[in-house]
Formats: sequence, C-alpha cells, structure tokens
Amino acid sequence: MIIEQIYTGNAYRNYNYLIACDETGEALAIDPLESELCLNSAKKHGWNITQVLNTHEHMDHIGGNDAVIAETGAKLLAHAGAKDLINGIDIGLSAGNSIIVGKTVELEVLDTPGHTKSHVCVLAHTEQPALFCGDTLFNAGAGNCHGGGHPELLFNTFAEQLSKLSDLTQIYPGHDYIENNLGFTLDREPDNSHASKLLNKIRSQDPDKPLVTTLALEKQVNTFFRLHNPTIIGKLRERFPDLSEKPSSMEVFVKLRELRNSW
Repeated sequence: MIIEQIYTGNAYRNYNYLIACDETGEALAIDPLESELCLNSAKKHGWNITQVLNTHEHMDHIGGNDAVIAETGAKLLAHAGAKDLINGIDIGLSAGNSIIVGKTVELEVLDTPGHTKSHVCVLAHTEQPALFCGDTLFNAGAGNCHGGGHPELLFNTFAEQLSKLSDLTQIYPGHDYIENNLGFTLDREPDNSHASKLLNKIRSQDPDKPLVTTLALEKQVNTFFRLHNPTIIGKLRERFPDLSEKPSSMEVFVKLRELRNSW
C-alpha cells in the first residue's frame, strides 16, 4: 500500500489522500477537494484513480468529487446515511465493510459519528496500521460537532472505537491543525512535557512533509484521550464550577469540546 498525503495549502489546511496498490496502480482518492492536485499527483505516479471516498458530507471534503470523477470515471463511496447529503454515491458504506483497491489494499470501514452523524473512517490492517480519519480525529485534537454532529456521539467514537485500536496505528487526518491543538493541550495541561516538546518540534515543519503521529503519541498529547488526568479535570472545574465531583469521561470530553469551540 502506497500513501500519498497531499497538503492543499488552502485556508482550511485540508489534507487529501491517494492510496494506491503498488502492483496494479489503482488508487483510492480520499476527500479530494483540490481535484487538480490529486489528479496531477496520480498522473505523476502513473496511478489510475478508480474510487473516491468521502469521509463525510462537508463541502471542504466533497467539493472536488465531480472533477475527479469526470476525469477518471471513479466510483463514489460514502456513508450509507449520507445518500441525501452527497450527490452521486455509488456505494453506501456501513461499519465492517471492506474497500478493495487493486490487489494489495484492503481497508476496513469504521462508522464514526460525532463530527457529523454520517462519518466514516477507514483502517488499513497493514504491518503498521493506518487510520484515515477525516474530521473525527486530528493530530492532538478532535473534530468539532456544530456541522451536523454531537459531542456525545464523538465521545462514544473515541471511547468505543479509536482508543481500542493498536497503539502503532498511524493517524492521517483531514486537516493540519496540530499546532493549535497542541496549544489547547498545553492550555488545559501546562505540565504535559510530551506536548511541549512536540509543539517545539513541529512549529517549523513543512506541511507538505508533516509528522505522522501514532495512536500511542496521541494518548500522550491529545487532551481528548486524557480524560482522567487530574490537571485537566482540575482546570476544567475552574471554568465549569458545576462539574460533577467525580465527573464521567463523557462529561469531561463534552466540556473540553465546548471549550475548544471558542479557544
């Protein structure tokens, strides 16, 4: 499996992806907003885009569909529940489905509501697993929920699915928000040395060659995986005096997401 991570350089700091079979040259395009960049990259490598996957229905993820499909004839894949939200879906996806690309690539579909109610992530069960997670999980952060989602659904996705993946899993999100997200982590947990060191490291990184985090690293620097941390809970209580004496993980997650909305 070959992964091409394409930084769009737009105001939303999107990442688009091509996942290619190294035997056949067939490729899957994930959220190819910047269609020209994706088509040119595929042409450069000699790949044929046969499928387009939308992780969810927001325009900054589906806006390049028509151009890519018109050029390649690719089939469009998206959450089965997004049939009235995304035009032209050829294959509606459900949890546990497999996406096959060429002879060497197989991706498992995860139903991951929260950012929207019809959001999928896809997981490659390779020697080092890889998660293509759209706007559900970001490097050091979590997606917002004010575009058709709900924070309690997002918490359940984190708690019941993402946190249980292998710590070796590489994280490929839909946007480059890592610097701001690490800032939020340190605002909530000033003594997090892992986040501090990582922030210093990535401040000068080339977004065309970004750090690819793992789930193990996310659990060290991503506030939304650190819901039992006493510092996080204590500082949260300063902002929310009505926080339960022993708050549940969901309560902490929802309050953190509320703070991040305006941070």
